[in-house]
Amino acid sequence: MLRPGVQWLRGLPLRGLGLPGSPRRPLFVGGHEGKDNPPLPAETRWKDRAETVIIGGGCVGVSLAYHLAKAGMKDVVLLEKSELTAGSTWHAAGLTTYFHPGINLKKIHYDSIKLYEKLEEETGQVVGFHQPGSIRIATTPVRVDEFKYQMTRTGWHATEQYIIEPEKIQEMFPLLNMNKILAGLYNPGDGHIDPYSLTMALAAGARKYGALLKYPAPVTSLKPRSDGTWDVETPQGSVRANRIVNAAGFWAREVGKMVGLEHPLIPVQHQYVVTSTIPEVKALKKELPVLRDLEGSYYLRQERDGLLFGPYESQEKMKVQDSWVTSGVPSGFGKELFESDLDRIMEHVEAAMEMVPVLKKADIINIVNGPITYSPDILPMVGPHQGLRNYWVAIGFGYGIIHAGGVGKYLSDWILHGEPPFDLIELDPNRYGKWTTTQYTEAKARESYGFNNIVGYPKEERFAGRPTQRVSGLYKTLESKCSMGFHAGWEQPHWFYKLGQDTGYRPSFRRTNWFEPVGSEYKQVMQRVGVIDLSPFGKFNIKGQDSTRLLDHLFANVIPKVGFTNISHMLTPKGRVYAELTVSHQSPGEFLLITGSGSELHDLRWIEEEAVKGGYNVEIKNVTDELGVLGVAGPHARKVLQKLTSEDLSDDVFKFLQTKSLKVSNIPVTAIRISYTGELGWELYHRREDSVALYNAIMDAGQEEGIDNFGTYAMNALRLEKAFRAWGSEMNCDTNPLEAGLEYFVKLNKPADFIGKQALKQIKAEGLKRRLVCLTLATDDVDPEGNESIWHKGKVVGNTTSGSYSYSIQKSLAFAYVPVELSKVGQQVEVELLGKHYPAIIIQEPLVLTEPTRNRLQKKGGKTIITRGNNESTAL
Repeated sequence: MLRPGVQWLRGLPLRGLGLPGSPRRPLFVGGHEGKDNPPLPAETRWKDRAETVIIGGGCVGVSLAYHLAKAGMKDVVLLEKSELTAGSTWHAAGLTTYFHPGINLKKIHYDSIKLYEKLEEETGQVVGFHQPGSIRIATTPVRVDEFKYQMTRTGWHATEQYIIEPEKIQEMFPLLNMNKILAGLYNPGDGHIDPYSLTMALAAGARKYGALLKYPAPVTSLKPRSDGTWDVETPQGSVRANRIVNAAGFWAREVGKMVGLEHPLIPVQHQYVVTSTIPEVKALKKELPVLRDLEGSYYLRQERDGLLFGPYESQEKMKVQDSWVTSGVPSGFGKELFESDLDRIMEHVEAAMEMVPVLKKADIINIVNGPITYSPDILPMVGPHQGLRNYWVAIGFGYGIIHAGGVGKYLSDWILHGEPPFDLIELDPNRYGKWTTTQYTEAKARESYGFNNIVGYPKEERFAGRPTQRVSGLYKTLESKCSMGFHAGWEQPHWFYKLGQDTGYRPSFRRTNWFEPVGSEYKQVMQRVGVIDLSPFGKFNIKGQDSTRLLDHLFANVIPKVGFTNISHMLTPKGRVYAELTVSHQSPGEFLLITGSGSELHDLRWIEEEAVKGGYNVEIKNVTDELGVLGVAGPHARKVLQKLTSEDLSDDVFKFLQTKSLKVSNIPVTAIRISYTGELGWELYHRREDSVALYNAIMDAGQEEGIDNFGTYAMNALRLEKAFRAWGSEMNCDTNPLEAGLEYFVKLNKPADFIGKQALKQIKAEGLKRRLVCLTLATDDVDPEGNESIWHKGKVVGNTTSGSYSYSIQKSLAFAYVPVELSKVGQQVEVELLGKHYPAIIIQEPLVLTEPTRNRLQKKGGKTIITRGNNESTAL
């Protein structure tokens, strides 16, 4: 807290600051609040019925109202408790950027900027949009690697992005101290916008297209009705809505509590500093690009003839407004701020002064310290919520200004068309669950804020708040033996240590300390037998008189016979792959469905919604936390398990994709003969409390066969060699099953009119534009991860989806989407990795034949080829 009378702090003038006191309002830094865009007059109308009620009048909520109304939805109502922009919008720094380290979030940023560019012309409202570009600064070699990594992930998107040399950086930003600068990542078209004016323009547009924006109209009660509609109560009256969207910013927790939900959100204090006129800035002939000094962890931009800069302090120093979590947001808080605290950000202020020396003699005219809302992983929560019909959210925006336009369009398209326009599972509100406690949320929010500008490595792990209560029964048994990864609250082994090996977490853009151990685990499964903890799988029981009919409607594959399992896909109405699950028909009309850990509630919501919509008489139960899963795989898997059960496990009796209830070491299990490794194996589903006993029994029984553990990194290398697709990589809501090579699992001739069937028939009739292919490439010390650019004849023609090192042929292996005309076996392309283009060749898949295929070929007589590709093979 600043003391009265303080004028200087470590050499930085602080003239013009107010004295400490209660929350306050800053000078308006963007577009002179009320000057260009005076507040819109309050609506006098009221509606008793609405198609959509949006709760919250910040830039995100108003953007959704604008997009829904513009797209033609009638009866869009937005309710704001005080006034538009109250909360976090009005005091935001207003940065806009095309850049995002993710993949499809780049599309959100792109859509936002393209909207903001034309909004003033469309609505007649000034928005104060500046687009001088932005430069991210690299002052270490690893940052340069990160820029190269991000370049290949951007090459196949519409976004312009370039790595620029120090000379170009100095030309664009002449006020920089260039001593440490190695490179810059430059995005033309980036900049900043006045958040208040932006929101007023969106509001004007929403009203123009027929939306009702009502304020002050605080929501006091939300009551769900049996038909899926909602009664929304306010002091001015009630509205019956077909759906509600919680876009309430840092009040979103309170709104969630009205419907029995604890949204994992926490308000944090974020400060930025505004200077008075700086002569060197005033003398410039054009506006400076926005600067992001990643090692200094701050952003800096021109504000009129001065500068504005905002740091992200470390998790130890940053401040969480935890009293709002325990006691709620103060009822009168709307357009207020917290007392500034320069001590908390002083190291970043000093870093900024070193990088931009003119700051040393600049006067500060304002320090803004306002609340912004963080989710545990810093990403917002966008979409429908599992467990409540027609309850949607658009909450947790740490960067609401750049997200507002794109998210408004994204949600509007989803609401109007019944499916997301593209895949954004990383924003799915259902990625969190009951395991997401307040303690976890605070720990992760602190970490996420403090890590705002750290190097973003592939296979990154963050350790705050771990482990959660959602650990496998084997966690304590395995935690000291392996490097754990975080999967939807679970801890799952990524790779295992051996005596004398480097056991630390060593993230890198190149091969690192897990490379050799994973190779050993690969050989363990291929040559002997391995055990893997698969407990994080999502698991659902579905039964009832309409269960078979429901699944036939949901899945593109046929329903397996009783006692068997198959791989099935849920498609969207437009024929995209919404989910991949294994479906086991355990007894007549009773099914066990298995999905990936990150898809648990994402898939469950879709299933539940379709069951209600179609009036199916079924019982759906989520048993994810009740069941543990062990995978046993490798040529000796049968021999080891046979020692522990009286059930005949021979190939003729327990066939591939068969499922049986049996006892292993007297422990009841549901055994499915399937393995994502593609080797002989079983998945053993059991009570979570039996995991340790079952694991110990299997490990003891396998000593003679040399049994050992393996983790998910080895499993990924094994599945890629077998050409097994992964949901979220090779297939998702951006892809259809035909281009993904899933024809075998799609039965267009089955009688049931499954979701997406008609769209898929049309896609097939029109022909594919791209195909998924498998390719190999010889690199040095780097392997593809997925989302890298594919080049051909000097142009980007596609992208990888996932990749790994192939321990069988000692080369890199990747899946990639390429145009149909470039998809033939033998076609040569290039894969961009860390700034280099590596020659790659499309191969016949799979690189390694699966165990069932090898077994079948063996029975026909003759030698079986295990490995193929690039004229290399291994005979069985």
